[in-house]
Amino acid sequence: MPTRVVVLGAGFGGLELTTILSQEFGKDIDVVLIDKGDAFIFGFSKLDVMFGRQMPDAVRHPYRDVLKPGVRFLQTTVRSIDPAVRRTVTDAGTFDADLLVVALGADLDPAATPGLTEGGQEFYSVAGAFALREQLPKFEGGPAIVGVCGKSFKCPPAPSETALLLHDFLADRGRREASTISLVMPFGTPIPPSPDTSQAILKAFAERGITFVKDQLVKALDPARKVAVLSDGREMPYALFLGIPVHRVPPVVVESGLAAHPHDWVPVNKQTLATKFPGVYAVGDVNGVGTPKAGVFAEGSAKIVGAAIIAQIRNGTPPEPYKGQGSCYVEFGHNQVGRVDVDFLSGPKPTGTFQEPSAALVAEKAHFGKSRVARWFGPAHP
Repeated sequence: MPTRVVVLGAGFGGLELTTILSQEFGKDIDVVLIDKGDAFIFGFSKLDVMFGRQMPDAVRHPYRDVLKPGVRFLQTTVRSIDPAVRRTVTDAGTFDADLLVVALGADLDPAATPGLTEGGQEFYSVAGAFALREQLPKFEGGPAIVGVCGKSFKCPPAPSETALLLHDFLADRGRREASTISLVMPFGTPIPPSPDTSQAILKAFAERGITFVKDQLVKALDPARKVAVLSDGREMPYALFLGIPVHRVPPVVVESGLAAHPHDWVPVNKQTLATKFPGVYAVGDVNGVGTPKAGVFAEGSAKIVGAAIIAQIRNGTPPEPYKGQGSCYVEFGHNQVGRVDVDFLSGPKPTGTFQEPSAALVAEKAHFGKSRVARWFGPAHP
């Protein structure tokens, strides 16, 4: 019987891992890829749709197009996970695995911030970002806040990118002078591991009149008074609030015992991504390995787990330890894209280097997306 690998979650981590295993083993492996959604959407595509740069249908990559030897995709909801015996119960049945990989990502919890659901908009979910495509053109002016509500969140550059793209959006419509833009973040700088990247972003903010409110979270909104309440008690008025909700571990993962509580990401061996349960790994946003919650790091961790699974089945050499390295593209507005290359686990502290915005990086970011789509969905996929 071929080894059965059950992969929970079809984001960057799940798609990369199943591709690696299919390429290595073909039909000689039994990979079950499970996700409750019907399509993959890049995180950066949400901003493209939100600001009118792409149509919603153009950024959806249906999972039905995942046609790989040895891989079955199932669109269904995971109801329970028993990591001790590597058993997963879903609406489509129960699956026992030789190897289980949890890649269910981070859930959003807008209700954790009082007033956010009633008085603001969030743009981190696909539904939230796509809804803002219709709502943003109706904004006539006033104070706009891009506000982070929790300390741990996906894609650390995204709040800064949103503030810069909102500037362009309002300027193009003649509403920038009637508006103010503020970004509230829990960090002292926009990208702490890379001072050069942070300096470039802060310079762009200064040039565009964007206020950076550092070392603060948005703890609540008061929809009646239209104010955001910060963690130090300050209040900021708003006419438009674009929120990054509190992130949490998916409930089914907490209930499984893989995580201790909703804000305790799954502990893993930092070198191998293995959990405390034999034959169970956690890749991507759901784990607490210490890298940012971003697709490129989920992809990187999936490569390590893929190599480990291949080594186990082939009785080969285990892979090199996970280094926590990755590159993130940063939208500066004005059709400019920069890049930050970060290393979180190789040295005593995280480090990052910055590449200035350029036309070459605009093209490189586009290639990054297209190359992943071709790799995961096949070259014929648009």
